[in-house]
Amino acid sequence: MTATGSALTAGTIALAEEAIDGLIARGCTVAIAESLTGGLVAAALTSVAGSSAAFRGCIVAYASELKTELLGVPAALLTRHGAVHPAVARAMATGVRLRLGSTYGCSTTGVAGPGPADGQPQGTVFIAVAGPAGTAESGLHLPGDRRQVREAALQAVLSALVSAMQEDEA
Repeated sequence: MTATGSALTAGTIALAEEAIDGLIARGCTVAIAESLTGGLVAAALTSVAGSSAAFRGCIVAYASELKTELLGVPAALLTRHGAVHPAVARAMATGVRLRLGSTYGCSTTGVAGPGPADGQPQGTVFIAVAGPAGTAESGLHLPGDRRQVREAALQAVLSALVSAMQEDEA
């Protein structure tokens, strides 16, 4: 069960399994920095049997000062742009990767709703994956209610992790 009380979707479970299987096959690890998803990414990954071989940990940092203190996101960046920004997602992913000593770091930040926040409309999401080949972030505009936005963000970051691993092999 997720924090919203509903079971993970079959698509999310399949992505989490693909991510964990890929990490284990490559001898890699992952750490997660979550804001809008509030632990859903970590819950999906750790729902996979054997995930302890690849999952290092998660930092859920909703408050901006925790993004700075725990993940190393520059306070000036948060002051200038707010927490819902691609550079913040990038800094979160890089920070969790370094702080938890993992091969990959993934992050989610955005506005799940209801309504706008931080000057951004509901459904504005930024994800990032930091890995051996560098860091990439993506901006998304996701439709739906709070639950749908969070689920779509979860699937997007898992897909981005799988893609980053495949690109690092190429």
